[in-house]
Amino acid sequence: MPTKKVLSRQKVKRRVRKNVFGTPEKPRLSVFRSNRQIYGQLIDDVNGRTLLSASSKVEEIEKANMPKSDQAKKAGSLLGEKAVANGISEVVFDRNGYLYHGRVKSFAEGAREAGLKF
Repeated sequence: MPTKKVLSRQKVKRRVRKNVFGTPEKPRLSVFRSNRQIYGQLIDDVNGRTLLSASSKVEEIEKANMPKSDQAKKAGSLLGEKAVANGISEVVFDRNGYLYHGRVKSFAEGAREAGLKF
């Protein structure tokens, strides 16, 4: 049984996803935050495909002894670099029901510093 916290996040997520939609030219950057890791995907909602993904589970990030917000920033910059290398410069940001602070904000800042615009 999901907790009240999870149910309220899912409610916010549904409300946000009504307006956020990714296309092949401007995909949706979806962020998922677990207790230990953070994951990001570039999603084409028209075709229902994940174009790129990155997470803090990469060996270089996981081995480095740094706070989780720094890991999130590093993972965001990794995703941004991959996207720019594949010719994607603009995305639509989907915070997935999470508040825009902490690790979600660090992930977004890392992606922006790598060259993504949103």
